[in-house]
Amino acid sequence: MIETMRDDPTLVALVARARAGEQAAWDALVARYAPLVYGICRRYRLQDADTEDVGAAVWLRLVERLATIREPAAMPGWITTTTRNECLRVLRAHRRTVPAAPDERRPDDDPGFDAWLLAQERAIALREAFAALSQRCRRLLALLFADPPMPYAEISAEIGIAVGAIGPNRQRCLSRLRRDPAMAPLLDARSEVTP
Repeated sequence: MIETMRDDPTLVALVARARAGEQAAWDALVARYAPLVYGICRRYRLQDADTEDVGAAVWLRLVERLATIREPAAMPGWITTTTRNECLRVLRAHRRTVPAAPDERRPDDDPGFDAWLLAQERAIALREAFAALSQRCRRLLALLFADPPMPYAEISAEIGIAVGAIGPNRQRCLSRLRRDPAMAPLLDARSEVTP
């Protein structure tokens, strides 16, 4: 079962601003959930043109129903359901089936789909929180988590701080990331999960 994101203040604010007609808020909603829509389309193995059609239909339905969505925190579920329905509509319209092996399940029957969906929500929130960090923090964290790992001496030379200051700066940047409103629902949900 999908863990709920509860009242994500960033999402609630975006929905309110989009309802008020603010284009930037609408663009932010689309940017936030487009990976979810396209990920679901990939699971249904739609062609690129069909995926674009499904995406357009989902955003059109959201525009039509944005004023009636009572719980903004439920929007990921609404988008998921609407996208699934649109994918099935496109498949029926083309009178084709998704080739599947006898032991393969449909995407909505896949027990791992909920975990995948939650991972997508977490990735969206993390990208949003990361973008809100200062340029210095973003650069430091990007260098620290680069693949392959970069030695502290090179990081020090790259951003101009002492090697001994990298750890404390990293800790401050990660603390800011955790305190971002976009991350709060994820951290709350994680603390509620019992092993």
